[in-house]
Amino acid sequence: MPDILTKQDGPILRITLNRPERGNAVSDEMVAELTGIIETAERTSSVVVLRGAGEDFCVGRAMMGAAPPSNPDAYERREFSDVVFNCYGAMRNAKIPIVAVVQGRALGFGCAIAAACDITLAGDKAVFQVPEMAHNILPTMVMSSFIDRLPRKAISYLVYSTAEITPERALSFGIVSDVVPAAKLDAAVETLCAAILKAPRPAIYGVKEYVKTAPDMAVYGAVEFARNLHATVNSAGEMRKKH
Repeated sequence: MPDILTKQDGPILRITLNRPERGNAVSDEMVAELTGIIETAERTSSVVVLRGAGEDFCVGRAMMGAAPPSNPDAYERREFSDVVFNCYGAMRNAKIPIVAVVQGRALGFGCAIAAACDITLAGDKAVFQVPEMAHNILPTMVMSSFIDRLPRKAISYLVYSTAEITPERALSFGIVSDVVPAAKLDAAVETLCAAILKAPRPAIYGVKEYVKTAPDMAVYGAVEFARNLHATVNSAGEMRKKH
Protein backbone atom coordinates (compact mmCIF):
# COMPACT_ATOMS: atom_id res chain seq x y z
CA MET A 1 0.00 0.00 0.00
CA PRO A 2 1.19 3.56 -0.67
CA ASP A 3 2.62 5.48 2.28
CA ILE A 4 0.29 8.38 1.46
CA LEU A 5 -3.20 7.96 0.05
CA THR A 6 -4.95 10.69 -1.94
CA LYS A 7 -8.56 10.81 -3.01
CA GLN A 8 -10.16 13.50 -5.12
CA ASP A 9 -13.67 13.98 -3.74
CA GLY A 10 -15.13 16.72 -5.92
CA PRO A 11 -13.42 19.95 -4.82
CA ILE A 12 -11.97 18.25 -1.70
CA LEU A 13 -8.55 16.61 -1.82
CA ARG A 14 -8.36 14.01 0.94
CA ILE A 15 -4.82 13.09 2.03
CA THR A 16 -4.18 10.22 4.42
CA LEU A 17 -0.85 9.32 6.02
CA ASN A 18 -1.01 5.58 5.58
CA ARG A 19 1.34 3.82 7.96
CA PRO A 20 -1.02 2.99 10.85
CA GLU A 21 1.16 0.13 12.09
CA ARG A 22 3.82 2.67 13.08
CA GLY A 23 1.48 5.45 14.17
CA ASN A 24 1.89 7.14 10.77
CA ALA A 25 5.48 8.07 11.56
CA VAL A 26 6.82 9.67 8.41
CA SER A 27 10.06 9.15 6.54
CA ASP A 28 11.70 12.09 4.82
CA GLU A 29 10.49 10.61 1.54
CA MET A 30 6.92 10.77 2.83
CA VAL A 31 7.42 14.38 3.95
CA ALA A 32 8.71 15.31 0.49
CA GLU A 33 5.78 13.51 -1.14
CA LEU A 34 3.31 15.31 1.13
CA THR A 35 4.92 18.63 0.22
CA GLY A 36 4.52 17.93 -3.49
CA ILE A 37 0.88 16.95 -3.09
CA ILE A 38 0.08 20.12 -1.18
CA GLU A 39 1.96 22.35 -3.63
CA THR A 40 -0.22 21.15 -6.53
CA ALA A 41 -3.52 20.72 -4.66
CA GLU A 42 -5.01 24.00 -5.87
CA ARG A 43 -5.05 22.71 -9.45
CA THR A 44 -7.92 20.35 -8.67
CA SER A 45 -9.27 21.36 -5.28
CA SER A 46 -10.68 24.14 -3.12
CA VAL A 47 -9.87 22.52 0.24
CA VAL A 48 -7.50 19.84 1.53
CA VAL A 49 -8.33 17.43 4.35
CA LEU A 50 -5.28 15.82 5.99
CA ARG A 51 -5.56 12.91 8.42
CA GLY A 52 -3.82 9.73 9.55
CA ALA A 53 -4.96 6.16 8.98
CA GLY A 54 -5.85 4.07 12.01
CA GLU A 55 -5.71 5.22 15.61
CA ASP A 56 -3.12 8.02 15.35
CA PHE A 57 -2.60 11.19 13.37
CA CYS A 58 1.22 11.13 13.21
CA VAL A 59 3.74 10.20 15.91
CA GLY A 60 6.60 12.10 14.28
CA ARG A 61 9.45 11.31 11.95
CA ALA A 62 11.11 7.92 11.46
CA MET A 63 14.58 7.57 9.98
CA MET A 64 13.72 5.00 7.34
CA GLY A 65 15.27 6.63 4.31
CA ALA A 66 18.62 8.26 3.74
CA ALA A 67 20.54 8.95 6.93
CA PRO A 68 22.02 12.38 7.59
CA PRO A 69 25.68 12.80 6.73
CA SER A 70 28.03 11.52 9.44
CA ASN A 71 29.59 14.42 11.34
CA PRO A 72 27.87 16.95 9.07
CA ASP A 73 28.89 20.56 9.02
CA ALA A 74 26.22 23.18 9.53
CA TYR A 75 25.56 23.65 5.82
CA GLU A 76 25.05 19.92 5.21
CA ARG A 77 22.75 19.64 8.22
CA ARG A 78 20.75 22.61 7.00
CA GLU A 79 20.22 21.02 3.58
CA PHE A 80 19.16 17.73 5.17
CA SER A 81 16.54 19.53 7.29
CA ASP A 82 15.05 21.48 4.41
CA VAL A 83 12.64 18.65 3.55
CA VAL A 84 10.71 19.44 6.75
CA PHE A 85 10.89 23.22 6.48
CA ASN A 86 9.67 22.93 2.89
CA CYS A 87 6.62 21.01 4.07
CA TYR A 88 5.68 23.67 6.61
CA GLY A 89 6.21 26.29 3.90
CA ALA A 90 3.94 24.47 1.47
CA MET A 91 1.17 24.45 4.06
CA ARG A 92 1.55 28.16 4.72
CA ASN A 93 1.84 29.09 1.06
CA ALA A 94 -0.94 26.92 -0.39
CA LYS A 95 -3.68 29.11 -1.84
CA ILE A 96 -6.41 26.87 -0.46
CA PRO A 97 -7.16 25.99 3.18
CA ILE A 98 -5.77 22.80 4.69
CA VAL A 99 -7.86 21.11 7.37
CA ALA A 100 -6.12 18.68 9.74
CA VAL A 101 -8.19 15.95 11.37
CA VAL A 102 -6.43 14.71 14.50
CA GLN A 103 -7.28 11.51 16.30
CA GLY A 104 -4.94 9.72 18.69
CA ARG A 105 -1.36 10.92 18.95
CA ALA A 106 0.12 13.98 17.25
CA LEU A 107 3.76 13.99 18.33
CA GLY A 108 6.76 15.97 17.08
CA PHE A 109 6.29 16.46 13.35
CA GLY A 110 2.67 15.37 13.79
CA CYS A 111 2.07 18.13 16.32
CA ALA A 112 3.88 20.58 14.02
CA ILE A 113 1.74 19.91 10.96
CA ALA A 114 -1.42 19.94 13.09
CA ALA A 115 -0.44 23.48 14.08
CA ALA A 116 0.67 24.48 10.58
CA CYS A 117 -2.65 23.58 8.94
CA ASP A 118 -5.15 26.41 8.57
CA ILE A 119 -7.86 24.69 10.61
CA THR A 120 -7.38 21.71 12.94
CA LEU A 121 -10.23 19.63 14.29
CA ALA A 122 -9.30 17.23 17.07
CA GLY A 123 -11.13 14.35 18.64
CA ASP A 124 -11.55 14.49 22.39
CA LYS A 125 -9.07 11.63 22.89
CA ALA A 126 -6.25 13.22 20.86
CA VAL A 127 -2.83 13.72 22.46
CA PHE A 128 -0.26 16.38 21.52
CA GLN A 129 3.42 16.40 22.45
CA VAL A 130 6.82 17.76 21.44
CA PRO A 131 9.12 15.06 22.87
CA GLU A 132 12.37 15.99 21.13
CA MET A 133 14.18 17.57 24.11
CA ALA A 134 13.88 14.29 26.01
CA HIS A 135 15.90 12.69 23.18
CA ASN A 136 18.61 15.39 23.09
CA ILE A 137 17.17 17.01 19.96
CA LEU A 138 16.72 20.77 19.74
CA PRO A 139 13.25 20.99 18.13
CA THR A 140 13.54 24.28 16.30
CA MET A 141 12.00 22.66 13.22
CA VAL A 142 8.81 21.99 15.17
CA MET A 143 9.05 25.38 16.87
CA SER A 144 9.17 27.10 13.49
CA SER A 145 5.74 25.67 12.66
CA PHE A 146 4.42 27.16 15.91
CA ILE A 147 5.84 30.65 15.55
CA ASP A 148 2.81 32.22 13.86
CA ARG A 149 0.31 29.97 15.65
CA LEU A 150 1.16 29.76 19.36
CA PRO A 151 2.01 32.25 22.11
CA ARG A 152 5.62 32.28 23.33
CA LYS A 153 4.83 30.77 26.71
CA ALA A 154 2.91 27.91 25.12
CA ILE A 155 5.85 27.13 22.82
CA SER A 156 8.31 27.21 25.70
CA TYR A 157 6.13 24.99 27.87
CA LEU A 158 5.58 22.38 25.16
CA VAL A 159 9.26 22.19 24.26
CA TYR A 160 10.85 22.32 27.72
CA SER A 161 8.32 20.15 29.54
CA THR A 162 7.92 17.52 26.78
CA ALA A 163 4.49 17.03 28.38
CA GLU A 164 1.60 15.31 26.69
CA ILE A 165 -1.29 17.74 26.49
CA THR A 166 -5.00 17.25 25.97
CA PRO A 167 -6.86 18.54 22.93
CA GLU A 168 -8.54 21.11 25.15
CA ARG A 169 -5.17 22.53 26.17
CA ALA A 170 -4.00 22.33 22.55
CA LEU A 171 -7.06 24.44 21.73
CA SER A 172 -6.08 27.04 24.32
CA PHE A 173 -2.50 27.07 22.96
CA GLY A 174 -3.61 27.62 19.35
CA ILE A 175 -2.64 24.23 17.88
CA VAL A 176 -6.28 23.20 17.52
CA SER A 177 -9.32 25.09 16.18
CA ASP A 178 -12.03 22.95 17.77
CA VAL A 179 -12.41 19.79 19.84
CA VAL A 180 -15.30 17.42 19.17
CA PRO A 181 -16.26 13.97 20.46
CA ALA A 182 -14.33 11.31 18.57
CA ALA A 183 -17.56 9.72 17.31
CA LYS A 184 -18.58 13.03 15.75
CA LEU A 185 -15.21 14.00 14.26
CA ASP A 186 -15.95 12.87 10.71
CA ALA A 187 -19.31 14.65 10.71
CA ALA A 188 -17.66 17.84 11.97
CA VAL A 189 -15.13 17.69 9.15
CA GLU A 190 -17.83 17.31 6.52
CA THR A 191 -19.84 20.18 8.00
CA LEU A 192 -16.76 22.40 7.94
CA CYS A 193 -15.87 21.49 4.35
CA ALA A 194 -19.43 22.16 3.22
CA ALA A 195 -19.31 25.60 4.83
CA ILE A 196 -15.99 26.43 3.14
CA LEU A 197 -17.24 25.25 -0.24
CA LYS A 198 -20.31 27.47 -0.10
CA ALA A 199 -17.97 30.40 -0.76
CA PRO A 200 -16.76 31.26 -4.28
CA ARG A 201 -13.18 30.28 -4.99
CA PRO A 202 -11.84 33.88 -4.99
CA ALA A 203 -13.16 34.30 -1.45
CA ILE A 204 -11.56 31.02 -0.35
CA TYR A 205 -8.25 32.28 -1.73
CA GLY A 206 -8.72 35.73 -0.21
CA VAL A 207 -9.27 34.51 3.33
CA LYS A 208 -6.11 32.37 3.20
CA GLU A 209 -4.07 35.22 1.75
CA TYR A 210 -5.22 37.71 4.38
CA VAL A 211 -4.78 35.42 7.37
CA LYS A 212 -1.32 34.41 6.12
CA THR A 213 -0.08 37.96 5.59
CA ALA A 214 -1.94 40.52 7.69
CA PRO A 215 -0.87 39.41 11.21
CA ASP A 216 2.76 40.27 10.37
CA MET A 217 1.85 43.76 9.17
CA ALA A 218 1.54 47.00 11.11
CA VAL A 219 -2.11 47.79 11.90
CA TYR A 220 -2.38 50.52 9.29
CA GLY A 221 -0.89 48.28 6.61
CA ALA A 222 -3.17 45.38 7.59
CA VAL A 223 -6.21 47.63 7.29
CA GLU A 224 -5.09 48.95 3.91
CA PHE A 225 -4.41 45.40 2.72
CA ALA A 226 -7.93 44.44 3.84
CA ARG A 227 -9.39 47.40 1.97
CA ASN A 228 -7.55 46.56 -1.26
CA LEU A 229 -8.19 42.81 -1.06
CA HIS A 230 -11.86 43.45 -0.33
CA ALA A 231 -12.22 45.63 -3.42
CA THR A 232 -10.25 43.28 -5.65
CA VAL A 233 -11.84 39.97 -4.65
CA ASN A 234 -15.40 41.24 -4.42
CA SER A 235 -15.17 42.66 -7.93
CA ALA A 236 -14.48 39.20 -9.38
CA GLY A 237 -17.24 37.88 -11.61
CA GLU A 238 -17.47 34.65 -9.64
CA MET A 239 -18.30 36.61 -6.50
CA ARG A 240 -21.41 38.04 -8.15
CA LYS A 241 -22.87 34.67 -9.09
CA LYS A 242 -25.92 33.59 -7.13
CA HIS A 243 -25.63 30.33 -5.22
